[in-house]
Amino acid sequence: MATKVQGFMTSQPTEGDFPVTFSNDTAIVQVSARLSVLEAVAFKQTCLSLIQHTSVPKTIIIDFHQTTFLDSSGLGALVSNLKTTQETQIEFILQNVTPQVMAVLNLTGLDKVFTIESGGPTLPSNHSEQLPTTHPSVRSWMKRLIDIVGALVGFLIIGLLFIPIAIAIQLDDRGPIFFGQTRCGWMGKRFRIWKFRSMYIDAEARKAELERQNQAQGAFFKIDNDPRVTRIGRFLRRTSLDELPQFLNVLKGEMSLVGTRPPTPDEVERYEVPEWQRLDVKPGMTGEWQVNGRSSVRKFEDVIRLDLQYQKNWSLLYDLKLILKTVAILFKKNSGAV
Repeated sequence: MATKVQGFMTSQPTEGDFPVTFSNDTAIVQVSARLSVLEAVAFKQTCLSLIQHTSVPKTIIIDFHQTTFLDSSGLGALVSNLKTTQETQIEFILQNVTPQVMAVLNLTGLDKVFTIESGGPTLPSNHSEQLPTTHPSVRSWMKRLIDIVGALVGFLIIGLLFIPIAIAIQLDDRGPIFFGQTRCGWMGKRFRIWKFRSMYIDAEARKAELERQNQAQGAFFKIDNDPRVTRIGRFLRRTSLDELPQFLNVLKGEMSLVGTRPPTPDEVERYEVPEWQRLDVKPGMTGEWQVNGRSSVRKFEDVIRLDLQYQKNWSLLYDLKLILKTVAILFKKNSGAV
């Protein structure tokens, strides 16, 4: 006979509680209508308490039958709980997944990672309409129009500078002209970011050996005078010319002209639930971090603060101000672009 436990998390406020039903060796967690940052923290704690309970269930089922909103933090809590259950060899199943939740899982490719109980909803062809409005900028057609126009202008600049930059890269270190790297965009969706190559071709392989020299605190990597950067690469980075190919990412809608710093998957792997908030907006070619020291920012908590500051202050006018500030500091010696 099933036993329903209301207010399972007694240490959490009432609005953060998640009803839990026990049946044999299975625990069923009822998810609230919204799963954003406040609820996500409590949701993660609920699952942790189940795992740390004296009678650990063999299976944890997450019931989404009433959930109509899932943002980046909610997704982060789900991913975190999945990792924890895998480590403890507990089966983790998603049940009664609503179209809104399924749209997010499809967007991020997590529908292939989670075990989803069959019989879930079939998404309509226009399933993008089911995706959450995690931030006003996500649905702003004017911001998207500015991005497209800006990207087209950017292609004109690339057309003028491509040949001299390509020759300089080849003369300095023979190899590919472009460098592609996987980054995490809106809601954690992975995409390929493009830059003019500013490092030696074995840079990614050498990152592990330089990890101990990391001068950044938290979930990102940064060192001064990085030995992997070529001579021409230092110039390209100082002037931000290495980032010109990202106009392609902007045109494709993977990035915006202005947004948050696009993290790497290994950075996101280290996120706590609240830190996933920075993925509620599209990453940008420029943003708060770009006009506030860029590479001189050494603490991950400062990166989070700047990203959340952008989300809080966002408007089209604010975007334009950040673009103008970026242009003004590009060629300053102390701009932090190293």
